[in-house]
Amino acid sequence: MSSRILLYTGKGGVGKTTIAAATGVRTAELGYKTIVISSDPAHSLSDAFERELGPEPVEITKNLYAQEIDVYYSVKKYWGTLRDYVLKVFQWQKVDEILAEEIAALPGMEEGAAFLWVDKFYQEGEFDVIIIDSAPTGETLTLLSLPQVGRWWMERIFPVQRKVAKAIGPVVRAVSDVPIPSDETYDAVEDLYDKLNHIHSVLSNPDVSTIRIVLNPEKMVIQEAKRAYTYLQLYGYPVDLVIVNRVLPDMDENSKFAEYIKFQQKYLEQIFTDFHPLPVLQVPHLGKEVFGLELLRTIGNLTYAGEDPTRIYYSEKPFKFYSKDGAHYLEMRLPYVDKKELSVLQYGDEIVIQVRNQRRNVFLPKFLAYYRIEEATLKDTWLTIKFVKEEKEMGD
Repeated sequence: MSSRILLYTGKGGVGKTTIAAATGVRTAELGYKTIVISSDPAHSLSDAFERELGPEPVEITKNLYAQEIDVYYSVKKYWGTLRDYVLKVFQWQKVDEILAEEIAALPGMEEGAAFLWVDKFYQEGEFDVIIIDSAPTGETLTLLSLPQVGRWWMERIFPVQRKVAKAIGPVVRAVSDVPIPSDETYDAVEDLYDKLNHIHSVLSNPDVSTIRIVLNPEKMVIQEAKRAYTYLQLYGYPVDLVIVNRVLPDMDENSKFAEYIKFQQKYLEQIFTDFHPLPVLQVPHLGKEVFGLELLRTIGNLTYAGEDPTRIYYSEKPFKFYSKDGAHYLEMRLPYVDKKELSVLQYGDEIVIQVRNQRRNVFLPKFLAYYRIEEATLKDTWLTIKFVKEEKEMGD
């Protein structure tokens, strides 16, 4: 089989590292050569496996490897030429040498490094399954948006900068010691862009990659997960599964946790509604911290109920965004719904879709907060919502 890529994301503290590690244990025992990569700066993958990990893959057990991304190691490995140029600029500005080394790891490099490692493993085909234990949701979205941002910069700005540097470089060098990027530096940038562009096509291919959202049945966690889901759809990344971690069992109504469990049950119902038609898996709370292969094996078996985690749980996009003739559109699949039973309202960057007595809140890309709904139509099980720019009121 070609490599299968699974990326686990979620709000910090929901247990995505545990789920990612447990998935790795499960796939390895099914015979897949597996690597689990942590791109979270606050690495806890080594704690989960109870093994010291490094910036290169470390064998955990048969078929199972793990790695914690080290941005400084990765910068030297993948960005050597760029790093040298950045250091020259800082040294020219009289920045302390140690401080220059520290800040040479520019924002976004940690996320970019994760992309490059995944691209390397995928192209080499050494591993059957590549599992990414990502940073918390916000950083994950930064990682996944890098190729789009890079494409704009490479196509619009990069060619101009390179021509200018080539034209005035000799003159500047003759009268100043200001560091000017060399052709080698620009070639390194171009190579980096090509790799980011390639891995974007891999991560957005639903036959190869899927993203899985890990959450707990808690209000704030659900809200963040829903926002993340919107942006993952916007960027074109396939999401095939929601995993609800640390679900408490039913208890006697006199238990001190009874009230908390009632809230959990309410939020579980909300999760099934809000993320429909995505499949939702529940993982029970074991009543203790999960460390080591034995407990990870237990979590893996409980999560997937004996199934193969590499299967594709859901492949159709439940909603999509696009632009046409100056307007923006959201299309959402709503089967078995009659127009008379449907209402759509907008509150800033959120829309509320009500069908009969069921209500669903969908978070929009933030720029759409400045647009209004012009019309909403239902045809062939698809709801299409048209957004147009809000006209500003003119003063006298």
